[in-house]
Amino acid sequence: MRRAEVSRKTAETEISVAVTLDGTGTHDCKTGVGFFDHMLDQLARHSLIDMTVRAKGDLHIDDHHTVEDVGIALGQAIAKALGDKRGIRRYGHFRLAMDDTQVSCALDLSARPYLVWNMPFPAPKIGNFDTELVREFFQALATHGGITLHVDLIHGLNSHHIAEAAFKSVARALREAVETDPRLGDALPTTKGAL
Repeated sequence: MRRAEVSRKTAETEISVAVTLDGTGTHDCKTGVGFFDHMLDQLARHSLIDMTVRAKGDLHIDDHHTVEDVGIALGQAIAKALGDKRGIRRYGHFRLAMDDTQVSCALDLSARPYLVWNMPFPAPKIGNFDTELVREFFQALATHGGITLHVDLIHGLNSHHIAEAAFKSVARALREAVETDPRLGDALPTTKGAL
């Protein structure tokens, strides 16, 4: 089983993350930010990555540091669990429909972090949650997970649906990318000799 744990402590947050890449999507995410917990649960369930997240942050200021730092720790944990990436599919893509919304995700576990984010939200908040934090999370995840990540809104009207479709489409693409390829064996999915 490809597993990893990461802890991160700063003056703003205290985060612990555990992942099992070959899981069933079991999730136990508690960050103190209700909507974010719901999104992390979706990420785990639809990627089939077992995920435990604990976060204590300076929520009296706002949710920004907590959301970003969870993205950092989760990216680090996924990269650590992947090891040298031998035998993985490496690439993933998924186009997800959710009610009024359709979101497309394509990603590469390339160790070359890059985020392309074409995800306009019609509302600045979902309940008390700032919609701009969705991008902050995925920027941190991509940067610290070494992921080239492209997320595009095809269409959508409801900000909750747009955010949830983003997490689910990334989850399904990630599921594909981290899976082992039986045809590849323990070879690296690159001609460079290293990822």
